[in-house]
Amino acid sequence: MENENQNFPSHLSNLLLKRKEQQLFRQLTTKNNLIDFCSNDYLGFNKSSYLKQLTEENVKLFGNQNGSGGSRLLAGNIEAIQQLEKQIADFHFADAGLIFNSGYDANVGLLSSIGKKDDVFLYDELVHASIHDGIRLSNSKFYKFKHNDVTDLKRLLQKFSFDSTVYVVVESVYSMDGDLSPLNEIVKLKKQFPFFLVIDEAHSTGLFGDNGRGLCNELNIYNDCFARIHTFGKALGVHGAIVLGNQLLIDYLINYARSFIYTTALSPHAYAAIKSAYQLLNLTEEIKNLKQNIDFFNEIGNEIPQLIYTPSAIQTFRISGNENAEKLSKIFSKEGFDIRCIKSPTVKSGTERLRICLHSFNTKEQIENVLYILKKQV
Repeated sequence: MENENQNFPSHLSNLLLKRKEQQLFRQLTTKNNLIDFCSNDYLGFNKSSYLKQLTEENVKLFGNQNGSGGSRLLAGNIEAIQQLEKQIADFHFADAGLIFNSGYDANVGLLSSIGKKDDVFLYDELVHASIHDGIRLSNSKFYKFKHNDVTDLKRLLQKFSFDSTVYVVVESVYSMDGDLSPLNEIVKLKKQFPFFLVIDEAHSTGLFGDNGRGLCNELNIYNDCFARIHTFGKALGVHGAIVLGNQLLIDYLINYARSFIYTTALSPHAYAAIKSAYQLLNLTEEIKNLKQNIDFFNEIGNEIPQLIYTPSAIQTFRISGNENAEKLSKIFSKEGFDIRCIKSPTVKSGTERLRICLHSFNTKEQIENVLYILKKQV
C-alpha cells in the first residue's frame, strides 16, 4: 500500500493499465465530420429541424420552468406528462405506460423491482447490459439460454416454470448483430408453460410495425407481453424510455421501481421532444427511406460472406480479432465514413465485428462505397 496514490487506489490504476495493454481503453471523442454509419439515429430525427420546431411549439404544454423541480412523486409531475404516457401507450396498443429517464433506467427499474426471492429470470445470452444489471439487482435466480434458441429456452421452462414465477426476457432486435428474436415461437411456448414475457423494443421502435410501432405490433403479439420497453434515444432521436403494460404493472412500478422513484424527472423540453418525435412518426417518409436502404444494402452486399443479413438497421461485418477490427474501422475513417468496431469482451472472442448502422439519410452512393471497401477486405 506504500505506493498507492493518495487520491486514487493503485488496484484501480492497474485495471486501467490492463485495459490499455489489451487495447481496450475507452476514451470520449467529439463528433466528427465523417459520414454517419455509426449512430442509432436511424431515421435522422436527431438532426431534424422539423422535430426541433415541433419541440419548441410543444414545450409550453409541459410548463415554463427550466427543469422538473424533483421526482415525479414530488414536484416533477404534471397532467401533460400523464397524457403523453397515455398517448404513447395508445400508439403501441398498450393499456398504460410509464416514462423513465433512459432505456437503462427503464430496464433496471422494471427488472430489479419485479424479481423477488424464488422468482426466476430466463434471458437470452445476448441481451443488453442494462437487462443484465436489472436482473442481477433483483433477488431472483437467473439463467441464460442460447441466443435465439427456443429449444434451449423450452428446456429451462420445463425445469422452472411450474414451481416458480418465471420471467422470460428478450430483445425484439439485438443491438450487436441486428438480428430478430423468434418472438412468434416464444409466444407459442406460453400455451405449454406459465411465464411472463418481457421484450425490449429499443432497436425495433421506429422501423417495424405500422408507423414504427415495433416488432411486437407487427407480429400482433403485444397482448402476449407482460412488459414492453420502448426507448426514445435511438430511432426517435430524443431521450428517455417508456415501459408499457397493464395499469397494475404501472402502479407497481410507481411504487417499487427505484430508478423511477429516486430520480429527478425529465425536463419540460425532454417531454416536448418525446411528444414531437411521436408526431413525426405519423408524418414522415423516413421509415420508408430506411427500409429501402436496408434492402439495397442487403441486395448489393449479399456476395460478401462476412456480412450477416438482417432486416434491421444494424448490419454486421465479422472480422476476427480486436486489432483487425480496429484496423478496418480506421480504414473507413480515412475514407470519410464513421463505422465503429465492436471488440471482445463486449462480444465473444473471435466474433469481433464492424457494426454498420444504416439510416434514412444515407445515400445509395454512400452505401455502395461502404460495400466496395468491404469487398476489398474479402
